[in-house]
Amino acid sequence: MENFKVGCSPITSKIYAGNVLKNGTWGKVKHDVTDTAVSAVAQHFLQLNQSMEFQYEGETYVIKVVKVNQ
Repeated sequence: MENFKVGCSPITSKIYAGNVLKNGTWGKVKHDVTDTAVSAVAQHFLQLNQSMEFQYEGETYVIKVVKVNQ
């Protein structure tokens, strides 16, 4: 599974999963897993009661799941 990758398209912002070629580009088969991936990450943080800081284009961001009171 060393050539399997999950990544976000810089053009469409969709999250894809699939195999990559030796040169690092996507192979013929890739799957749009955007909804599944976002839901899985949210559930992961919620279950572990965690958040995560990350860097993007020189800025620091945090991902955290917060319950909305109704």
